[in-house]
Amino acid sequence: MPWSQTTPMHQRTLFIADHLRGTRSVSELCTEYGISRKTAYKWIDRFIRRGPAGLEDRSRRPRTAPNATEPAVVEALVSLRHRHPTWGGRKLLAYLARRHPLWKLPGLSVTCALLKRRGLVRHKAARRKIGHPGKPASAILAPNHVWCADFKGQFRMGNGRYCYPLTVTDGYSRFLLECRGLTDTSVAGARPIFQRLFQQFGLPQYCVSPWSAQWTSSEWPTPGTRTSRVSMPRIRSAW
Repeated sequence: MPWSQTTPMHQRTLFIADHLRGTRSVSELCTEYGISRKTAYKWIDRFIRRGPAGLEDRSRRPRTAPNATEPAVVEALVSLRHRHPTWGGRKLLAYLARRHPLWKLPGLSVTCALLKRRGLVRHKAARRKIGHPGKPASAILAPNHVWCADFKGQFRMGNGRYCYPLTVTDGYSRFLLECRGLTDTSVAGARPIFQRLFQQFGLPQYCVSPWSAQWTSSEWPTPGTRTSRVSMPRIRSAW
């Protein structure tokens, strides 16, 4: 059996109906419905004045707003926003303050809310959240079993040239073996780094990287390709 559902309007209607029957006093009805005598007489008075429509909730909006923004200011803000859709609330207020120094302008938050209510604010699409990649596809049994290598995205330096950070980590201990900025993603730039790592830390059994599938060829693959796992002896023999 479903739960019984009720609303404040329904409860008020039942209260008035019980009151009109005249079989119980107002005090008894207040005890049954869990309301005060002041509230009971308020709804009785509204029902007498307006009928069933008086039992509906009234708007809680204030009748007057002394601090409300002047209509002329609102119209100027909206008109200026239409002419300059890329201007934000701060720039709109600064422009009006210079043009109309005697106007009483609203605050920044009020201006932004005003533009938003009129549909003049474009909502930015939410950025896609990249979840955790999860556990490794295969078990990493010991240090130097699997290395992970990748270029972490290029960025422009102060001299206008791009830097390509190459990172190499041990998959078991998460130890950062190398983080070196290179001028490009060519094999020629990465080869001496890996040769030095092999001499310093030894040769791992495998290397996992989006680039490792082509380490035995003359060119690197396109960034963003599927991560592959290549035996390090194959790479060493090719280099």
